[in-house]
Amino acid sequence: MPQTLSIASWNINSVRARLDIVERFLTEEAPDILCLQETKVVNETFPTEMFKRLGYVHQVLNGQRMHHGVAIMSKVPVWEDDRLDWQANGEARHVGVRLDNGVRIENVYVPAGGDVPDRTINPKFGQKLDFLERMIQWSSQLEDKPTILTGDFNIAPMECDVWSHKQLLNVVSHTPIECEILARLQQSNDWVDIGRKFFPAPGRLYTWWSYRARDWAESDRGRRLDHMWMTQDVADKAVGHRVVEPARGWVKPSDHVPIITEFAF
Repeated sequence: MPQTLSIASWNINSVRARLDIVERFLTEEAPDILCLQETKVVNETFPTEMFKRLGYVHQVLNGQRMHHGVAIMSKVPVWEDDRLDWQANGEARHVGVRLDNGVRIENVYVPAGGDVPDRTINPKFGQKLDFLERMIQWSSQLEDKPTILTGDFNIAPMECDVWSHKQLLNVVSHTPIECEILARLQQSNDWVDIGRKFFPAPGRLYTWWSYRARDWAESDRGRRLDHMWMTQDVADKAVGHRVVEPARGWVKPSDHVPIITEFAF
């Protein structure tokens, strides 16, 4: 009998501030594994007990005070806690584990990159590009390891991944240089973009809506910033993928919503 497994990813924008909606999500959707980004909490004060109460007893934390932070919360055993410093500055932006079946899960929070898409006047944009270049080096050396790469990539790569390609061409997250570097990352290990496998372009597949919108649903100025990629051998086991869009309308929401992929290993 195949083993069914569901893996979710969510930029929660402070796990302690949004613990109620995390509990709601885990209660309603009950993924086997939840990859969190932007937890904004050091490991010592991470709210571990709620997760344990719901069965997520395997917890791998890579936290940082006030900023960044990633975590993997799992109902099933995970091994080999890795933390790669693709920013080369010690920021907590990656954590990786291995499942019993040998599949790796790499949970990443790519830097947002600031507001101006020019590294000469905006160092944050340069740091984002350098981060992705280091990811490409890592990815190209993975060889034949079955791997899931997921998280907040902070890039909407396709024209249909944003509400207006024309208006966002010069906006960080959809600039040509970012889309090109993300395409090189995808090509570096023939990653399968599982969202687009189940929802082919030009289908609408947003995962982020700005807090600035008076009514996020009515204006629907979304972007697809959150992704789940996998090597072909793992993608062949995927049986479903969905975006939990209603979570954007929950009380005190994150500006991102969860994505979930289901597998039959």
